Amino acid sequence: MRAERLGDLGSPADVLRRVAAGARRAGLPPPAALAGEWFGSQAVIAPSVDVRPVDPGAVFDVPPGDRTGAVGGGWVGYLSYPDAGADGTPPRIPEAAGGWTDCVLRLDRGSWWFESLTGSAAPDWLAAALADPVLPAGCEIDWQRPDPDLHRAGVLACLEAIRAGEVYQACVCTQFTGTVAGSPLDFFADAVAATTPARAAYLAGDWGAVASLSPELFLRRSGDEVTSSPIKGTLPLREPPALLRGSAKDVAENIMIVDLVRNDLGHVALTGSVTVPELLVVRPAPGVWHLVSTVSARVPADLPMPVLLDATFPPASVTGTPKTRARQLLSQWEPFRRGAYCGTVGMVSPLAGAELNVAIRTVEFDAHGGAVLGVGGGITADSDADAEWQECL
Repeated sequence: MRAERLGDLGSPADVLRRVAAGARRAGLPPPAALAGEWFGSQAVIAPSVDVRPVDPGAVFDVPPGDRTGAVGGGWVGYLSYPDAGADGTPPRIPEAAGGWTDCVLRLDRGSWWFESLTGSAAPDWLAAALADPVLPAGCEIDWQRPDPDLHRAGVLACLEAIRAGEVYQACVCTQFTGTVAGSPLDFFADAVAATTPARAAYLAGDWGAVASLSPELFLRRSGDEVTSSPIKGTLPLREPPALLRGSAKDVAENIMIVDLVRNDLGHVALTGSVTVPELLVVRPAPGVWHLVSTVSARVPADLPMPVLLDATFPPASVTGTPKTRARQLLSQWEPFRRGAYCGTVGMVSPLAGAELNVAIRTVEFDAHGGAVLGVGGGITADSDADAEWQECL
């Protein structure tokens, strides 16, 4: 392990742009990036990662460490929401993709560090890139709004299923589609600089790119400790936060998802170890207030990451209760495949452990200039279809 302090190189967006430009000049694959609140740091950038399609059952298959501070490197990637939409169309980008990095740039308390699992020094191309400022190129997306009537029909079908006792709650989603002019990396860099999401993540390959501006933690694992912090309940930031905590609908939705997370983790947790250290905490996020809870558990230290994912994926907050029936019905109510949206993006480090987001506020870019942005919200018995559409917007 090597750790070299580099000092103040600039913001995560600035450093990402420089590294990307350097990788292009060197003929290397592009960087991957985590920005916000990852591994106790403000950003983790893998300078160049060959992000290739992988089998969905093999993602994040690295024994996670339990060290605080250094990240060093690891496997970075994404896993798409597994279910098809009602139209039955195939995935737009690979269902899962990722790659290994032996080194990272990490931003910690205003100072950047170069860290290497192998003990190697920073390559010459990276050192040159960090010293070479790059002007933002910008990225524009011409978005087309989804059909509100299709979303309304899905919400009404969900309300009928709740009345029939098939589900208690479900997250009904729709999607914006767009045409891209510019680089997905510039879109991500601009968006991170403007909104500072807690769980932002970016990776790209020949297949396209995923730019996630998520505020939500799906799983954090350090050794045998696992934590999940589901978000259910959203209110515009201009409104008093007390309104969210006092909303019977949002509180009910959040508690149902907490129980679902407890159940999911309970399949692999050590008996008696599942706890809820935080319940119904109101926290700010870009543009909104969120209602957040935290569920923790201990798992066998040798439990493989794919087994943990098999018990917990897709994330509880984007499915419904009971989970299996909600997923079956959502595939009928939602016209389109969610794709990377509502899946997860993150990293597993043999030093620092695993951290994965819930891929909401996430744009999926294909290799042909197309973009998809999923949106949605949780439906309970007293949901209003018009209010749910406004929450999507």
